[in-house]
Amino acid sequence: MGLIAICIIYSPWGKQSGAHVNPVVTLTFFRLGKIQPWDVIFYILAHFIGGLLGLLFAVVVFRDAVINPSINYIVTIPGAGGAGVAFLAELVISFGVMLMILFASNTPKLAPFTGIFAGVMIATYITVEAPLSGTSMNPARTLASAIPSHNWTAIWVYFTAPLLGMLLAAELYIRLKGKRAVRCAKLHHHNNKRCIFRCGYRHPEVDKIPPPAEYSQI
Repeated sequence: MGLIAICIIYSPWGKQSGAHVNPVVTLTFFRLGKIQPWDVIFYILAHFIGGLLGLLFAVVVFRDAVINPSINYIVTIPGAGGAGVAFLAELVISFGVMLMILFASNTPKLAPFTGIFAGVMIATYITVEAPLSGTSMNPARTLASAIPSHNWTAIWVYFTAPLLGMLLAAELYIRLKGKRAVRCAKLHHHNNKRCIFRCGYRHPEVDKIPPPAEYSQI
């Protein structure tokens, strides 16, 4: 999962779209003023549709494995600690990954490595936190598994905790750095792909923050 995240972020498609993959990431950047409302709508639709199509594709290719009761469509449900523990765990990991994205992607020396940091964090979370909540951080991912499995156990956790965690991370970041410190909604901006966001790299004179040298041609 960590390697897949890294590959998506640095892929041509990830460089083009910003590689959000997660509707909560998109909503958080919308809260930060980096995305137009219409783009938010279509991004979120794409996340939910893509998640469901990905799961259905996996069912076709790996049918016996995916529908096996021990896998059960890779459903994310609370662990033995219950919904309360799962909520807190999802909130913490979502807060952590969004805070990392904001600090890394807006620090010139760290920005090129944002995707690697994200992959490492995802791999760590799945290894350590999965027994508590299944490690979702993504309502589109959870809903995709819930539909074919017909398992809606505490699904509210996976729609509320990631959103709250990432919005709290955004709030902390802008209190520490200011809203103008958020340059773009792309996780990896150091490329020649068109940017559709309210991108600070295109308008450094507005933000009064000089862009790093590697972005001067973007």
